[in-house]
Amino acid sequence: MSFQAYLDNIEDKTGLTPRQFLEKATEKGFGPGTKATPIVEWLAADYGLGRGHAMALVHVITKGPQISDKHVGTDTTHSDPSNTLWLDGKATNPNP
Repeated sequence: MSFQAYLDNIEDKTGLTPRQFLEKATEKGFGPGTKATPIVEWLAADYGLGRGHAMALVHVITKGPQISDKHVGTDTTHSDPSNTLWLDGKATNPNP
């Protein structure tokens, strides 16, 4: 599953876009430098997200929307069309 697909699945499950999760995380004091564990625990407790999906949001919350170029445009399972994740909802993604 691509990184973007994880984020899209989170939106399907919770009704919240990655950008909305980023805003909620900021309100809770999470951001760059925050360890994964408290974020994963929060996402599991409040939204029922499993570790894999939570870790996708941990990346966005702690590192922003940029991902490594190594999977962009490849034929691997984690291939993404861009090195920048779309955070504003899958319905408006220019790279579906």
